[in-house]
Amino acid sequence: MTDPHFLDQAELLLKTVEQACDRLNDATDADIDNQRVGGMLTLTFPNGTQIVVNLQKPLHEIWLAARSGGYHFRFDGSQWQDTKGQGEFFENVSRCASEQAGTPLNFTQLLNS
Repeated sequence: MTDPHFLDQAELLLKTVEQACDRLNDATDADIDNQRVGGMLTLTFPNGTQIVVNLQKPLHEIWLAARSGGYHFRFDGSQWQDTKGQGEFFENVSRCASEQAGTPLNFTQLLNS
């Protein structure tokens, strides 16, 4: 993967997460605050916990840090897959956000809406 291709795909992922947070806030009582600074997006939940999504440009990876742990994702040509076989990015962020918000949150279902 070239650097420009990585940056295009990574930017799309970050924008998608931001938009999903806005939609989840409209559809639920989740009240996720999302703040972006460059290649880092921080999701803050009402209970004070956070999820941090950031770009690791030299590695062409997206890193997700949540209360349950840290995860690394690489783009496989169609999806961002965990480097240790733990699934796709949006499934993981849905699981982590649901755990931290204390309510089911599905980022995956918002991808095509």
